[in-house]
Amino acid sequence: MQTHSSLLAPFLGRAPLAKAIIVSVIISVCVSFSAMSDPLFDPQRAKKAGADEYGMKPYVMAFLKRGPQQNRTPEEAKQLQRAHLDNISRLANEGKLVLAGPFLHKGELRGIYVFDVKTVEEARALTQTDPAIQAGSLVLELLPWYGSAALTEINELHKIMAKKAI
Repeated sequence: MQTHSSLLAPFLGRAPLAKAIIVSVIISVCVSFSAMSDPLFDPQRAKKAGADEYGMKPYVMAFLKRGPQQNRTPEEAKQLQRAHLDNISRLANEGKLVLAGPFLHKGELRGIYVFDVKTVEEARALTQTDPAIQAGSLVLELLPWYGSAALTEINELHKIMAKKAI
């Protein structure tokens, strides 16, 4: 196995300027790599988001599934969907719901929620405000989940990117 000094041996016999350049390049590379461990770390932002030392935090994830009550007129279904979406917007604006969305297929698994709460019980109470869950159109499974604390900023970013409200 070659050591760093044996790799540099062909260059070390050169003029002092060459040595200085080689040493400068090595130091620059080492400094660059050491700086890459936290180049953009923002302690205030991390604290506000509730991030741990890895930039992560606990959440509660909900898997929304097709519920037993599916018999509705098209108009009733449309009204229920509007109420469901309004509830999602309310929870997002309150900072309790950091991510929500449907799956793009017609299977039993319909969508997800990610709640910024401490317990499954808190998330369950929030889901009980969803008109689609109240009506039996959706049922859910709640699980504790560990993910990026950056999710707490998704709703503000979404507002910047959404041309129309849902």
